[in-house]
Amino acid sequence: MSKAKVYFTSEITPESLLRIFNAMGVRLKGKVAVKISTGEPGGHNFLQPSLISDLVSSVQGTIVESCTAYKGRRLDPKEHWRSIKEHGFMDIAPCDILDEEGDMEIPVTNGFHLDKDIVGKNLANYDSILMLSHFKGHIMGGFGGALKNMSIGIASTKGKTYIHTATVTTDYRVMFDNLPPQDHFLESMADACKGVVDYMGAENIVYINVANRLSVDCDCSDHPREPEMGDIGIFASTDPVAIDQACYDAVVNSPDEGKKSLIERMNSRHGIHIVEASCELGLGLREYEIINI
Repeated sequence: MSKAKVYFTSEITPESLLRIFNAMGVRLKGKVAVKISTGEPGGHNFLQPSLISDLVSSVQGTIVESCTAYKGRRLDPKEHWRSIKEHGFMDIAPCDILDEEGDMEIPVTNGFHLDKDIVGKNLANYDSILMLSHFKGHIMGGFGGALKNMSIGIASTKGKTYIHTATVTTDYRVMFDNLPPQDHFLESMADACKGVVDYMGAENIVYINVANRLSVDCDCSDHPREPEMGDIGIFASTDPVAIDQACYDAVVNSPDEGKKSLIERMNSRHGIHIVEASCELGLGLREYEIINI
C-alpha cells in the first residue's frame, strides 16, 4: 500500500518553517494565497507574525482570511481588518479578506451532503494556496488542522453556515438552531475541502501544520483555555489527509501526560471523522511515512 510523505521537525522557529517547506521540493505557482487564522481578538494562540513572516515572504504570498459565522469582531469586514492589523499581520505581508466584497459558489461533486461550497469571490484571484494551519483542539470539530482550515477557513460567512448546518441554511443568525448530527457536519467539512481542491487543483495546494500552543480551544475563541501539553513541532505535506492524521496520531502517542484533555476534546467530537471522510472522497491517504528533517 502506498503511503503519503509527511515531513516533520520538532523545532518551531522561522528558520525551521522555511526548511520544512523547502524539504517538500514544491513550487507554488502564480499568485499565492497563504491561508491562516488571524485569530479572534482576545485569543493569543494563533500563529504569530514573527514565526511565519519569512515563509510568507519567501513564497511572495498574500495572507488570506474569510469572515466568521458567529457574533464577534471578525464577522464584520471592517472590524475584521482592525483585528488583522492589531495582530500584526499587515506588517509582514499583503492581506485579503476573501469574502469582503461577496461570495461565489464552487461545485462539490459526489459529496456526502454538499453539492456546492460557498467561498469569498476573491479566491478566484489566486493560483495556488499555502494552507498554513495551527493544529489545536476545537469546540465543535474536535480539532482543527489543514482540513478545517481549507473547509471552514476558506468558506465565506454563508459558506461556513452552509457547512455547519449540512446545507440547511446560509443564514448565520439561525445556524445554531439547525445543527445536524455531528458526523454530517464533519462530512460536510470534507465535502467543502473537495470543492476547494477540485477548484484550485490538488497540485496547487501544500499544507503545513504547526502543532504548538495545543489548547483544546480554537483560535476562533476569544478566551481559549491554556494548553495542558507541550508543543510537538511542525508537519508538512502535499496530502491534507495524511498531515491531519499524523498530527492526531502525534497527540495520541505523545508521552506528555497533559495530552488527556486534548484527546478527550478530539474524541468526544469524533474529530477523526473529517480525516476518514476526506480519505473516502479521495483527497488523500491515511497511511503515511514521517520524514524527519
